[in-house]
This record gives sequence, C-alpha cells and structure tokens, in this order.
Amino acid sequence: MLLGYNTNGLNQLPLEDALVALADLGYASVALTLDYGSLDPFCRDTWRLQAPRIARLLQRLGLRCVLETGSRFLLDPRGKHQPTLLHPQAGQRERRWEFLIRALELARLLRADVVSFWSGAPESNEDEEVLWSRLITACQALSERAAQLGIRLGFEPEPGMFIDSMARFARLYQAINHSAFGLTLDIGHLVCLREPVEGTIRQWHPILWNVHLEDTRPGIHEHLPFGQGEVPVPCVLRCLAEIGYRGGVHVELSRHASDGLAMARQARDYLRQYWPPAGV
Repeated sequence: MLLGYNTNGLNQLPLEDALVALADLGYASVALTLDYGSLDPFCRDTWRLQAPRIARLLQRLGLRCVLETGSRFLLDPRGKHQPTLLHPQAGQRERRWEFLIRALELARLLRADVVSFWSGAPESNEDEEVLWSRLITACQALSERAAQLGIRLGFEPEPGMFIDSMARFARLYQAINHSAFGLTLDIGHLVCLREPVEGTIRQWHPILWNVHLEDTRPGIHEHLPFGQGEVPVPCVLRCLAEIGYRGGVHVELSRHASDGLAMARQARDYLRQYWPPAGV
C-alpha cells in the first residue's frame, strides 16, 4: 500500500507545487481533488495545458494518483456539493453526470487508479425508492462508461448523504453489479457511524480500491489530525497490509488547508510509526 495525501488539504498552493511538496515529503500517491484551478474539468485550459503538464509531473515524481470529485462548490457556488445525481431536476443531474464523465476522461489522461465519487444528499422529499432508482440508473451507466475507458469507480459512503452506511452501500453495490464499480472507504466515516473497522475492511477487500484516512470521533463527522480522535490507526494499517491492499491510503484534512504542509508532514510522521514493513 502507498502513503497518500488528498490535495484538498493543500488547496492554498498551486497544484504543481503541492505535488512536488508531497513527493519531497515521501508520499507515493495523491488523491487529486478536481476543483477551481486544480484540473477543473469545465475549464478549456485544463485539457489543453494543465492535464498534460500534470501527467508528466506525476510520472517524473513517481506519484500514483486517484481522482476525487468531492469539491464543495465547483458545480454550484451557492450550494455545497450540489447538484447531485439525486437532484429532482434532470438538467441539474446532467451537470453532475457531465462532471463525472469528464473526471473519467481526465483519469485516463493521468493514468489514475480510480475515480472516487459519492451520492450526495437529496434536495427534495421524494419517495426514497425514486431516489434509489435514480442513483442506480446513473451508477450503472457511469460504470459502463468507466469500463469503456479502462477506469475503475470507487463509490464512497459518507455520513449525511443518501448512501451513508455500509449497509446502504451493500444494497447499491448489489444493484449495480458491475466489474468497474467498487469502494472508496473512508475509515473515519466508519468510526463516525460506529461501524466495525476491521470487519468492514476484511469483508469488502475484493473491491477496496481507494482508502481515506484521518482521525475522528464517534457521532461527529469532523476530520481531525491523527491523535485527536478514536480511529485505531495501527489496526487499520495492519489489516490493510494483511488483506494485501496495494492502493493509496490518502490522508484527508481539507479543513486544515491553511496549514497544509505542516499537516502533511505531521501525518507522515505519525503514520510512519505504524506503517507495516514490506511483505507483511
């Protein structure tokens, strides 16, 4: 497995500078959050200038990457994480769909391991089965497109969203039933929702393609620096090693971006204390 960091925790730096800094700190993988100025899929210069440059830089630095689509206000500057694939208006759902399709195309250009996404929260009081149908239909079509491009999708359950728990993810996964559709697992979300950590990792390891890691406390969805919460980090890392996980373990501290490099250095030092030796 690879020590990784999410660029949403370094969003006050130009993306190229953030990547160089992470490589210098010893990180081997990066979760690239698509956002304003950071591979914005709706910006023409992203495709013409920035994406080719970032692809070359990743290769030169020896960094693996996944693409994250959790930017807060890229699609709607007045609505956090809106619109979603659940939106009652078809035109709004189409905007999220186009964003995800462009993320897949960028992933191919960057040779990314995974494109990570989530359900979002409903904007209406529609019947839950309508929302399930809407999400399943979109995810099935997205999986087909991902397979055509040779990209894997990592779906992330998140507290406060329509798909929040592993039980709801299990229903979605069974409905999609596609080889391109797998799991992005945020360990802090398990602790927040009081779900089993080791059992979840072992149960879902065949489709575990992307991992987020931070500290947090039960019942509170707040990403914290390591040592400030109740995430059993040594157990998590040991379990990931035992199941043979080979992807990135990406630290996610977006709300600490004002001190991003210090947080990245602190996280590296903390995780290295517990990082399993190669071959374990």
